[in-house]
Amino acid sequence: MSFDSTVFAYFLNAGFVVKFVMLLLLAASILSWAYIFQRGTYMRKMTREANDFEEAFWEEKNLSKLYADSLRRKQDLRGVESIFHAGFREFLRLNKTEVSTQSLLESVKRAMRVAQSQEQDKLESGLPFLATMGSTSPYVGLFGTVWGMMTSLQALAHVQQATIAMVAPGIAEALISTAMGLFVAIPALVSYNRYATEVSRLLNRFDAFQESFMNILFHHAQQKTTEGEEEYA
Repeated sequence: MSFDSTVFAYFLNAGFVVKFVMLLLLAASILSWAYIFQRGTYMRKMTREANDFEEAFWEEKNLSKLYADSLRRKQDLRGVESIFHAGFREFLRLNKTEVSTQSLLESVKRAMRVAQSQEQDKLESGLPFLATMGSTSPYVGLFGTVWGMMTSLQALAHVQQATIAMVAPGIAEALISTAMGLFVAIPALVSYNRYATEVSRLLNRFDAFQESFMNILFHHAQQKTTEGEEEYA
């Protein structure tokens, strides 16, 4: 409790510029923690939903039924299920036409790539902010420290004899700004690295699912071609 009171007293005694820097860093810290908790919750939800959908995908033999289930929840689709929905929708649309298997699969792959790009944007939302806070907050805090120390040293110019007791409070007030900058930067940078790794892992998982799904669709398209050739034989 005494620590908080001391920091608050330092804030009250600081100059206008240092106070502004402290308030700016406090706001940045609040926003950073809000993003950290929001991204953590979102990443866990994406991983859990990916696990559930992939389990259902490999257990369900009827892809049309799986697609129908996703169609009923079209507005709530995320992650790998959204990619599946986009790919199978394109497959059903072109499978009724007389396109070649290669053209069909290329169109399906483009549709899934677009869906994955949209999911990637959602996954990476907030990460640039955390990266910015992690890289710039120490410099903002250092600016407040330099300004505060400069102001304290300028005040000494008007006295004939300077003592530690005169200099120490001003230096302490200034150093609080650097401490706050580090308090913002360290959690933001650690969280950014962690979530960037999780995004990369999920994107690799999406790529792997696309490859497996494309193989299944290839076999479906080949089966249709074979049945058509037998029909006209």
